[in-house]
Amino acid sequence: MSSERAELARLCSTRNWSKAIRLLDSVLARSPSSIHDLCNRAFCYSHLELHKHVVKDCDRALQLDRALLQAYVLKGKALSALDKKEDALLVWKQGYEIAVRDTVDLKQLLELEELVSSVKICETTDSADHIVDASPCDTKVVISEDRVVDTSSTATTMADTKTVVCEEAIGNSKVSSNGDSKLTNHKVDNNKVSSSPVKDSTGTQAPKKAPKLDKKNKAKAVKEMNGRAGVTDRTSSDESETISLDQTLFATKISKSSKSISLDFRLSRGIAQVNEGKYDQAISIFDQILRETPTYPEALIGRGTAYAFQRELNSAISDFTKAIQSNPSAGEAWKRRGQARAALGEFKEAIEDLTKALEFEPNSPDILHERGIVNFKFKDYNSALEDLSTCVKRDKKNSSAHTYLGLTLSALGEYKRAEDEHLVGIKYDESFLDCWAHLAQLYLDLAYPEKLLNCLEKAIQIDSRFAKAYHLRGILYHGMGRHRSAIKELSIALTYEGSSIECLYLRASCHHAIGEYKAAIKDYDDVLDLELDSMDKFVLQCLAFYQKEMALYIASKANLEFSQFNIDDDVDPLFKEYWCKRLHPKNVAEKVYRQPPLRISLRSGRLNKQDFKFTKHQTTLLLAADSIGTKIQYNSRGFLPNQRQYRMAGLAAIEIAQKVSKAWRFLRNPKNIAKLVRRRDKLNMSQNRGGYCSTSTLSGSPTSSPSEDRIFSGISLSWQDVYNIAVKWRQISEPCDPVVWVNKLSEEFNSGFGSHTPMLLGQAKVVRYYPYYQRVLETAKTIMLDLKYVNNAEDRAIFLTDIEKLKKIEVASSCSDLYHIVGETYWVATRCDSMAFQGRRLEGTRITTQNMGKTGFDFAIRTPCTPSRWEEYDEEMAAAWEAICEAYCNDTNPTRDPGSLDAVKDAILRMTYYWYNFMPLSRGSAVVGYIVLLGLFLAANMDVTTSIPPDVQVDWEAILSPDPDAFVDAMKPWLYPSIKISRCLKDYTDVSCAFSTTGSVVAALTSVDP
Repeated sequence: MSSERAELARLCSTRNWSKAIRLLDSVLARSPSSIHDLCNRAFCYSHLELHKHVVKDCDRALQLDRALLQAYVLKGKALSALDKKEDALLVWKQGYEIAVRDTVDLKQLLELEELVSSVKICETTDSADHIVDASPCDTKVVISEDRVVDTSSTATTMADTKTVVCEEAIGNSKVSSNGDSKLTNHKVDNNKVSSSPVKDSTGTQAPKKAPKLDKKNKAKAVKEMNGRAGVTDRTSSDESETISLDQTLFATKISKSSKSISLDFRLSRGIAQVNEGKYDQAISIFDQILRETPTYPEALIGRGTAYAFQRELNSAISDFTKAIQSNPSAGEAWKRRGQARAALGEFKEAIEDLTKALEFEPNSPDILHERGIVNFKFKDYNSALEDLSTCVKRDKKNSSAHTYLGLTLSALGEYKRAEDEHLVGIKYDESFLDCWAHLAQLYLDLAYPEKLLNCLEKAIQIDSRFAKAYHLRGILYHGMGRHRSAIKELSIALTYEGSSIECLYLRASCHHAIGEYKAAIKDYDDVLDLELDSMDKFVLQCLAFYQKEMALYIASKANLEFSQFNIDDDVDPLFKEYWCKRLHPKNVAEKVYRQPPLRISLRSGRLNKQDFKFTKHQTTLLLAADSIGTKIQYNSRGFLPNQRQYRMAGLAAIEIAQKVSKAWRFLRNPKNIAKLVRRRDKLNMSQNRGGYCSTSTLSGSPTSSPSEDRIFSGISLSWQDVYNIAVKWRQISEPCDPVVWVNKLSEEFNSGFGSHTPMLLGQAKVVRYYPYYQRVLETAKTIMLDLKYVNNAEDRAIFLTDIEKLKKIEVASSCSDLYHIVGETYWVATRCDSMAFQGRRLEGTRITTQNMGKTGFDFAIRTPCTPSRWEEYDEEMAAAWEAICEAYCNDTNPTRDPGSLDAVKDAILRMTYYWYNFMPLSRGSAVVGYIVLLGLFLAANMDVTTSIPPDVQVDWEAILSPDPDAFVDAMKPWLYPSIKISRCLKDYTDVSCAFSTTGSVVAALTSVDP
């Protein structure tokens, strides 16, 4: 110990601060509570102007001894040097008050008194620049704020030049020398983007060249957040200090061939090359050092950092690992290896490394910030919340930590708090583009278009080349059905990030939807030609293959009758299966007939300009459709208003009404009524709800054959014919959504193709559907208590007859509680009582709970569609459709009022109930179900005049109702009072005549955004 102290004294007397710090590192590793050694190390750091490390060591010392006056002195000086004068004054005042109360060290008391006075004088004279003493001719070079090397032997006439490796996270934009000829110390924005882009962990590139902005309006590089942002994207302006070496001065003052150039000086030159983005030169310098000293940790860290900026992450990790092996106490190596592993997606290992780094710097805001971001990317939002909350308590002005805390809170469903955190981040750094982008993403997720547009406008004012802002605006316009506007925004984004697969893919989708097939094919081809670096992007490339084929298909139908547009019958089942499941298209390309090339498709597929010129009757029809279509809007979080979908829904509803009305006119012929009366006597549809509850058997005898009923009654439309009208409109309105009938997917259908709608994904609350979480949970508990068994993932029964388990189920408050009671992944099916079969209970929707490990549970509803289930629901839907026809056609009195039509209204809702429990489409069942409801009411001369109430999602209401009458009871209070008698249908032009071709349909939908 005495020899260590003597060595420490020698190093300090020779001003070898870096080696002194290393020695103190080893001392503190053995005795971490040595307050005097903490102050000694802080003193050494102060001479190297590593002020943040001074503050950290002083804070640790003051945690151990609040009366340690030297710590107050050093901490205040460091804060003052960081230009935090008010904080410095506060620290010195605290120390002075303690010294006055307990005067033990008069020298420290007087020094604190002088420091407090000096700040007051500085405030009035504005004369003090630096408080910490340092040799005016020393050039300090820092490999990190843990490892410091001294270059006092290379002193030049430069005044107080600082050289520090930027603590920018691996994967973020590199930081370059500001090239300022002034030699005074100053802070440099550590997020200036160099001319060479560096990808973040998601592969997104920063803009190639940042705009030149003044200090007040400087823009920071922003990476896309996936869903979202780079794992280690740190842009806190107060985070680190950057290189400000004047290379010309070195060239003139120091001979490069001189044998006296020290190892430390070469190390500093390597660091300078890293900071200037000259990674190959830096690696060459570090290679020379490591040939002489293979285990030199600082050189290994420096070379690893250079490799990381070049995206050679495995090489970087190798160097950081060697540095750790050489010096296990090298906290910086642990931290940087954690960052590199995070950039590779090795989140578990990254968290382990960052946790180890925290052992050397307990409660370090920087490391907590890093680990919080990695936890966020790992989807461990609870851990991220803990890390980032602690970080912002210790570093209140860390904008990056605030915005990632906002992202974390958003994932956890704390949307107001999330918004507040993003705004706090912006408050501390208004030019921080990440904050604006993340806040905009929150508004997009919540479907707040006005707030989103305002947010993006401010981001663009800061940096007009900020591609992410245009991309988000493009996503918004696409989600609102404004495809032409989206194309404009995405095209701007692509001028700044030409290889953005997300922008290319979305622009292709927009061209596709509005009938610009040539442009769509070109963008799809560009997507297919891109080199990829993530699985998410590969999925987009797979989809581009399928959607290019669909664009060719639609192009070939453009000038043909819309009735000939038939994806379900024309497109190969294997193609549709792979499209729906986003699978690799290799098998499809080999086995399935491909669409003809664009030049052949466009021979009959070019949209006519005449299609976009509407007659008076067509315009009247479109206005009516827009009014009717607005009724489909869910007034819940996450559902954007979409004018294109409104028009689609309105036109589909009117067409349904026109065709159904025509069929009903046939049925109301007296001759056909007699047939219906005789048939009704044979129909035995019990509506005794008690009868439904008496048994849970899945067997039963149908009272009649649906096919026989259809032929016997002479009805020209089946239930599937009615719904297929809406399905075709939904398919053409957004052709990149794989909306198909599940029974047309041969292999998938036979194996049970199913939809999956999550409420909880791990720890993340799905913004659209989590509001139904509690009701679904209670429904699952009721089913479990009633049946006393659940099914596991292999569909085997797990019995729950144990009384203790049943008691636990009764009091369970989360899906986690239920999972731990069952002990494995399980599902239960909701109840859906039949009306066509006495005593039959259909399988409704499956409520599933799946363990996802540390990140939580997948709590979702899944609707399998097997052939046997399809057959049962087909019979049920046929019976429900017949019931509607009878309810309407049995009364031939043309003078009706809403009260006399209750039977018709109830019958329509009952069929809607079975549709939602059936879920026979790969997607889009919710909107198709409500379109048909509106169309049938219109066919019965009833106009629904109200919107769906806030926080009501009609499909979920049906799924959670045990029988159709319960669903009717849930809908009646808000739906029935709004229904008005209307004869407007006769005033509308026949939709199938007004828009007869596929091209004219596309034009009608596209004209909402001229």
